Amino acid sequence: MTEILIISALIIAIAMAFFLVKVLSKPGGTFSSQHIHDSKAMRERGIHCVMDQDREMRTPRRTAVKERQSK
Repeated sequence: MTEILIISALIIAIAMAFFLVKVLSKPGGTFSSQHIHDSKAMRERGIHCVMDQDREMRTPRRTAVKERQSK
């Protein structure tokens, strides 16, 4: 049982060390956005994130004929 905990802690420590090296090697220590709506390739393919699709579906569309509102 203790061997598993030690191995797990060692794996996590190694992963954190690699992450630290990556952060320190990046200018300003920042990463580019990983959101779909920020990706040029996804926009060119017409792929949107769920929030953008939801917003599009909730936006009222103009139609050639006015719809009657029931009272």
